[in-house]
Amino acid sequence: MKLALVQGETATPVDDFVAADAVGHRIVHLGALVIDAALVDDWLLTQIEAGAQVAPLHNRPALVALERAREALPEVPHVAVSDSAFHRTMSEQARRYALPDEWTEIVRLGFHGLAVQSVVEQVEARRMIVCHLGGGCSVTAVLDGRSVDTSMGFTPLEGPPMGTRSGSVDPGALLHLLRSGHTIDELDHVLNEASGLAALGGLDDPFAFSHFTYHLAKAVAGMAAALGGVEVLAFSGGIGENRADVREAVVARLAHLGDVRVEAVPAHEELVIARAVRVLLQPASA
Repeated sequence: MKLALVQGETATPVDDFVAADAVGHRIVHLGALVIDAALVDDWLLTQIEAGAQVAPLHNRPALVALERAREALPEVPHVAVSDSAFHRTMSEQARRYALPDEWTEIVRLGFHGLAVQSVVEQVEARRMIVCHLGGGCSVTAVLDGRSVDTSMGFTPLEGPPMGTRSGSVDPGALLHLLRSGHTIDELDHVLNEASGLAALGGLDDPFAFSHFTYHLAKAVAGMAAALGGVEVLAFSGGIGENRADVREAVVARLAHLGDVRVEAVPAHEELVIARAVRVLLQPASA
């Protein structure tokens, strides 16, 4: 379990409980709430629980971590920080799916916002594409520090293939599987926990590697179109930072984009979380 502990003017990700002024929690999906951050209370927990239907791999463990942290540190404020708020600057054409008006809640929310924001704060460029690659994988177009478009959608399943997540799949194929007798819970499990690179043999399998970098390059090219060009292609996350072969393969597929600066950048999500916690708590102490 990782907690971003706010202690005075510092923020530290830790694996256990230590004395702190506040605790910030990365929450991938805050249910129906459209906020940057909020104090954790019983009502907010119901919103995080509702978000577990959309982001089960993240929200369910987050609820367990929240319970443990609140029990261990009951006297300090606990703050839930949204992982999608960074993408609120996307235009309506980027956010909306071509669905009827009565389904207005189904929009592209985007995730990995804390990681992308951290990368943007470390790299100077007007037009940047951030590939955050780890267990989950996303590609985000950033113009003047603001999210223009991103590959993850209403859920963290959309986009390129990921560690155990499928990435984008024809929704008609999923309807076919349901009509063929597969259950919703079965689809949920397979799409989130038994697909992606795991289903293809792992990143060191030649086909899986080629498949992964092919779809990443497609996503990057699409984001370059959204930006009208790209100056920097930044890679973050466990794969993005540590697998030079992945970076090189993606870049090789994008030679037609011209001269693009490539950087591997560590994502310091804990610093972004700490800042959000301080902004939320400052009025109370002012």
